[in-house]
Amino acid sequence: MDEFVSRKRKRPTSPIQDHSTRLQMSGPAITQDQEESTDVKLTILASLAPTISQEDLLELLISCDGYLDNARAVLLYRNKAPTSPRKKLTSIGLQSSLGFPTTNDPSKAQKPLTRKGKTVHLFSSADIAAHTPCSIIHNFLPAEDATKLLKELLAEAPTFPRATFKLFDNVVQSPHSAGFYVSSLQERERQKSEYLYNGSYLSDVRELLPEMRKVSSKVKDAVNKEIAIRIAKHYPDGKKLKYQCPHEWVPNAAFVNCYDGGAESVGYHSDQLSYIGPRAVIGSLSLGVAREFRVRKIVGREEKETDAKHKEETDRSRADEEGQIAIHLPHNSLLVMHAEMQEEWKHSIHPSSTVDLHPVSGNKRINITYRWYRESFNPRYTPRCKCGIATVLKCVQKKKENRGRYMWMCQAGGIPGKQGCGYFEWAEFTSDGEPLWKSASAPRMQETLPA
Repeated sequence: MDEFVSRKRKRPTSPIQDHSTRLQMSGPAITQDQEESTDVKLTILASLAPTISQEDLLELLISCDGYLDNARAVLLYRNKAPTSPRKKLTSIGLQSSLGFPTTNDPSKAQKPLTRKGKTVHLFSSADIAAHTPCSIIHNFLPAEDATKLLKELLAEAPTFPRATFKLFDNVVQSPHSAGFYVSSLQERERQKSEYLYNGSYLSDVRELLPEMRKVSSKVKDAVNKEIAIRIAKHYPDGKKLKYQCPHEWVPNAAFVNCYDGGAESVGYHSDQLSYIGPRAVIGSLSLGVAREFRVRKIVGREEKETDAKHKEETDRSRADEEGQIAIHLPHNSLLVMHAEMQEEWKHSIHPSSTVDLHPVSGNKRINITYRWYRESFNPRYTPRCKCGIATVLKCVQKKKENRGRYMWMCQAGGIPGKQGCGYFEWAEFTSDGEPLWKSASAPRMQETLPA
């Protein structure tokens, strides 16, 4: 397995010229007389690393912003790097993953990349698609459009609230700020009166801004294309997953997160499924400062635990045994979290002691997570708990005997100062992920909450 190398960025000496549609650079054009062509640069890099493919070398050159000296330094450092454990990384710098072996046959199980206590860093789109439940598109928008969108949201970011919620009987505040946007005024009013988040209604719901609205259609097209590729290349027999919706993904809501400096982060979690349904897909557009997005497989447990905090500590320890994968998210990159992500993996934004400043956003990262709120999961239809409010949809992730089953649960316990009623019932869906109350008249049965 080739090593991933991360180092601080050197002073640039020679920027890359246009080589493919993936490279969208701003600034004055550089003539052939002034700089070497990209083909020449790739030839030089190939002489240093003859076992690495041209595609991976091009990815490396892109990650170095086209600077040959930096890319050459990465390869030379890789060849000289000792096999002993290296010092823990503290910043997102010059990065690339250089060709992990993969197979195109989804029926053949691959050996896991992660090892006990280790973090494997991935950069290339091929490695990310092969070894995580994600795919990534670099340089997603034209550079000018990405800058316009970033400036539009930076102007909004100072007004974003920080959510508060209850964790192990303690009231905590979100480590970053966020705003919530929907597509219309009508939907904005519905969100304020019908949709619950951690047991409470949102008072601050906003309509999509002009630049956000322009980008939404591009995100929709790109995500649907990535979904089709994922099904064809990575799922058994080229078929969608059970409970995955077969219809076109149509984003109609977006959370905009602002991470102000490297210390602002978000811990490992799975996104709420209540309004997007099982096997949901989410599109995540990153702007501004590059940050590290980490994912890890959820590890099941067999033993019975009664204390929630102890269970969480046990699960975290077991996950550390499995290791984790870090994905580099540069400015203007679209990450697609596919249908297996929320049920089988957890994800986080890792804190960093230092960040490479962005020329527009400084030390801030703006992240737009596009979601499709499905009408069949409108809270008007979902079960009500004994507290009289709509329940939240969750998936059993850790208890092995029920792993993969879905349930509706009381969410009032997440409200500071309140206790939930403990309501629970199993959720049932068609193979296309539609709730069965739409197609069956059988009464729902309340059951005992699983451990």
